[in-house]
Amino acid sequence: QVQLVESGGGLVQPGGSLKLSCAASGSIFSFITMGWYRQAPGKQREPVVTSLRYGSRNYADSVKGRFTMSRDNAKNTVYLQMNSLKPEDTAVYYCNGNTTGGAYWGQGTQVTVSS
Repeated sequence: QVQLVESGGGLVQPGGSLKLSCAASGSIFSFITMGWYRQAPGKQREPVVTSLRYGSRNYADSVKGRFTMSRDNAKNTVYLQMNSLKPEDTAVYYCNGNTTGGAYWGQGTQVTVSS
């Protein structure tokens, strides 16, 4: 069973940047889609960016132009570069991967944007 492990969260001031990583225990080519989601306190989990294996990435309107998803196939790792962070970006960020066998989630990493 493939596992996803996120890292890179933390406390950052408004306007700052963070880069999240999601390391898979197996090949990320096994995932039909991969993406990042987030869940703020008292709110439902929402998609931040989703990507087909060989397709384009779809970003939430709230992060377009600020967040960038990338992948390193050799390291079986996907990244989320977050720039110009705002307090409303505060949430637990989850990595997601979907195969024909089901959905896989990481444990989440906390991102707090505050002065």
